[in-house]
Amino acid sequence: MSDAEKWTIGRLLTWTSEYLADQGSDSPRLEAEILLGHVLGYERINLYVNIHDEPSDDQKARFRGLIKQRAAGAPVAYLVEEKEFYSIPLRVTPAVLIPRPETELLVLAAIDFARARQDSSPLELCDVGTGSGAVSIAIAKNVDDCRVTAVDISPDALAVAKFNVAKHGLEDRIELVKSDVMESIASERTFDLIVSNPPYVTEAEMKELPVDVGGYEPHTALSGGEDGLDVIRRLISQSEKRLRSGGELLFELSPMIHDAAICLFEGNDAWRVEPTMKDDARLNRIVRVVRNG
Repeated sequence: MSDAEKWTIGRLLTWTSEYLADQGSDSPRLEAEILLGHVLGYERINLYVNIHDEPSDDQKARFRGLIKQRAAGAPVAYLVEEKEFYSIPLRVTPAVLIPRPETELLVLAAIDFARARQDSSPLELCDVGTGSGAVSIAIAKNVDDCRVTAVDISPDALAVAKFNVAKHGLEDRIELVKSDVMESIASERTFDLIVSNPPYVTEAEMKELPVDVGGYEPHTALSGGEDGLDVIRRLISQSEKRLRSGGELLFELSPMIHDAAICLFEGNDAWRVEPTMKDDARLNRIVRVVRNG
């Protein structure tokens, strides 16, 4: 039997890429490579090293099953239970949001804050709504002298974060706490830096989310209420009591609610609003505010 008749790796990739493109995928070849690599236990480069090989019948059946789920809308990251964030591989499940490139700006802002500090004591950081632990882990791996308290209201999300923290050997530097925002943290605890990727999708936007988001990712980590600001309001209020003088609150949001979020600081002398960080599309993405003394 010729390669043209066999379902070789190359043929599987070509057919699947065309099929996923027809289903509306923005990155059909990449998705085909990730899913087939997952089934075969290969890095993507090894698919091409072995491009004329034919997977076993069992492997082809597993691959077809994953492709059917992807075509129905299931995110690739959930299908392979992994997503890279800030060049760090992380386990992800439907209990947590899939980390996105925009959120890496939150990490960059935190690293910049840490490097600009004049204080020689360890950086005390709180990550509100940690999910998979992506932000906490990325910061801890890039800021040696920091201690992180990572909180989430979801026990299932904290279980995923616990796995990722252990995988990267950060159990001694990242403490995981079940908490609704910062309500369960001891009242005397204060921080130099508070970071968050809170739920910020408005009620109207929740109804319009694409199926691979609204149909699969946890709504408690997405929905910010009618105006998208329900959790952000509580985050600001609690951060005012938790941040040390000169400390910063950094949080991600949708550009569409940016102006309304900035208005929440108006008339409050406790805060100094810094220029908002913009994403690659030049849209407002990371709000930065300093706690005045």
